[in-house]
Amino acid sequence: MQSRLHSSGKLVKCPGGYEAFVPNPLPPEIEMTPRLLRALSEADRLVGQLAGEGRSLPNPHLLMRSFVTQEAVLSSRIEGTQATLGELLASDAGAAVERSPDDLREVGNYVVALEYGMARLDSLPLSLRLIRELHEKLMQGVRGDQAAPGEFRRSQNWIGPPGCTVNNASFVPPPADRLTDCLGQWEDFLHDRNLPPLIQVGMLHYQFEAIHPFLDGNGRVGRLLITLFLIERGILPTPLLYLSAFFEATRSDYYDRLTAVSHNAAWANWLEYFLNGVARMSADALRRAERINGLLTAWRSQVAGSASKSVSMLVDLLAENPFWTINRAAERLDVAYTTAQRAIEKLRSLGVLEQTGDAHRGRVYCAKKLMTILDEPARIGG
Repeated sequence: MQSRLHSSGKLVKCPGGYEAFVPNPLPPEIEMTPRLLRALSEADRLVGQLAGEGRSLPNPHLLMRSFVTQEAVLSSRIEGTQATLGELLASDAGAAVERSPDDLREVGNYVVALEYGMARLDSLPLSLRLIRELHEKLMQGVRGDQAAPGEFRRSQNWIGPPGCTVNNASFVPPPADRLTDCLGQWEDFLHDRNLPPLIQVGMLHYQFEAIHPFLDGNGRVGRLLITLFLIERGILPTPLLYLSAFFEATRSDYYDRLTAVSHNAAWANWLEYFLNGVARMSADALRRAERINGLLTAWRSQVAGSASKSVSMLVDLLAENPFWTINRAAERLDVAYTTAQRAIEKLRSLGVLEQTGDAHRGRVYCAKKLMTILDEPARIGG
């Protein structure tokens, strides 16, 4: 193979006549300009506020589940999967939805992978081994499951419009025989502690996408890594930051900034964009967390005098999923069907729950005020 120097790596001439990009090891040399320092300071401040709100919640896991699901929907939407948050949550609650099972499974796998990764961090650091395990969870039983789930690729892949070939692709990642070296260098930098964590994870995300180590699912794994990195470093207590909302809303900028790093070593522009995303989505998640917590507090006050403990327990479960059936509520509360039915009817009478969907296909109840908060478009402005 022949190679020639490139701004942030080298282009390697491959036997098929095409050129593949091999990124330089991290970290690059970048100038911490006043503008970049301001972006880092703002991102640090807002993600710190979000972490404080997350730690102050009486049961952060309940809110976390809703935010994880939101992240899963938005991250998969970048890949072209069209399931909505409401459809996924309603399906989880046992309701019949019109969306294809493939789309629901693809988004559901993202939730499974993220929760698996969080649990795995207790015994295994963020590493190439864990990344392979995450990929296996993500790709299980979905349309890309023929693309070697849990295995780094052994053949060339490429990025470009549908129908393009490796010879006219917009980007060709490293050839398979360079993958081990690229990933080894990436993992070495993953464990480095010399840079501000938000700068480091921005670099890691770019490099992972440039290496593109799997045949399919690279984007989803790359976005999962951001969340798990922030949790492993203790920056966030739970995955309350759904950065895919920012990437989805600014999709053109996202791909342009990544491409500019590869072509022109435009690291400062990419990092400013990335840090701005962290800041904007931290502020958005903080607003949602505060409003959700406010709703739950108000509802708890409304049911405080209820004779049945099941009513207040069901209120706590609403932040995990605003959709419930009587059967699912009875199962989760570990009570009789009639007890769960009375609890749901009590919350209906208070305006907390509303019946939704077709009663003939099984009654489903939704805390619509909560769903509205979760489902509203992300505010990516200042």
